[in-house]
Amino acid sequence: MKKVLSIALCAVVAFSVVGCGAKSSTDSAKTSSKTEVSASQAASKSSAASTATSAKSSEAASTVNTADEEAWKKEPAYGKTLKFLTGDGCTSAVNVAQELGYYKEQGLTVEGFKGDSDVEAIGTNQVQIAIGHIAKSMVPATNGVNLCFVGGAHLLTGCKAMYVLDESNYKSYDDLKGKSISAPSGIGTADYNISARLFIEAGIDPLKDLKIVQVEKDACVAAMKSGEIAAALLPESYGYPLVKQGLLRKVESADGNSRNELCCIVMMNKDFIKENPITSAKMASAVKKALKWMGDNPEDCTKLLMKIGLNGSDYDMNLELNKLMQFGKQTDEYTTEQMKGIVDGYINAKLITATTDADAVYKSIWNPIGSAE
Repeated sequence: MKKVLSIALCAVVAFSVVGCGAKSSTDSAKTSSKTEVSASQAASKSSAASTATSAKSSEAASTVNTADEEAWKKEPAYGKTLKFLTGDGCTSAVNVAQELGYYKEQGLTVEGFKGDSDVEAIGTNQVQIAIGHIAKSMVPATNGVNLCFVGGAHLLTGCKAMYVLDESNYKSYDDLKGKSISAPSGIGTADYNISARLFIEAGIDPLKDLKIVQVEKDACVAAMKSGEIAAALLPESYGYPLVKQGLLRKVESADGNSRNELCCIVMMNKDFIKENPITSAKMASAVKKALKWMGDNPEDCTKLLMKIGLNGSDYDMNLELNKLMQFGKQTDEYTTEQMKGIVDGYINAKLITATTDADAVYKSIWNPIGSAE
């Protein structure tokens, strides 16, 4: 009997334990279910809120883009085929923008135009954008030609440099004081203006302390050897092999600042910008993006320029010079400071004679627009 009662008691206890366990499991399941529902609801609310926010942002962006599009459509140049002045080597970013599809990205239809003068082509609106030497276009811009500068393109180093005989004792611009210097393209040209600017920056007055003459590029080495001239401003693509041969070497300012001199610049027609501000910013952005790509990818840049015939056949030389020019590394802030210095130097050298107000001059010709981003 005791044995039966013991078994029965065990059965009751076992049932009680199982019963408690079942109840706890059910409660846990209910709690878990409630938690899952709560999390699901929270996620649903969060997703809905995120979707709503995203929708509002997209709606806002769409409104802005639509407004920009409508404003752009009202510009005279909208939907028309625009033109850039075809470049070569250091002025080729306008071509690169076409090759890489950057004009198309901006919704523009653009084609190249071959011309001899960037100043004339821009000033008469034969083309809407070009890259050229600031030393060539600065003075015409201050004398009423209808052009302005919208961004820097590259440094002078890699493009042009001052060369002396390798065997000479000239170490810097200071050593050339009182000497004859050749500007191969002649007085009043980019070569003359660049030379004057470089020496002014080194504290040498080109009107008093130098004699700048014209000796043709191919005759400069012989003229140096004969003592007719001490130095010459030459394209680096011309001087590079002569340096390799041990005939010439480059000289700089004693402080080395001459290697940071701005050279070529992006220019546009003033009236075109005024009448077509959105189109102009799009064109400038495409070219600035091309310049940035060239600076960031010197090897690919060199290969592309050689492929489309805008660099010579010597890959190693092209690559070295393209790296030196630092395409697209010139910020608007840097270009602004360079512009002020160049204007001031040109006024001091009597290259700009219309006014002595350097601040007014640079503001009248400097209008940075567009972005590489």
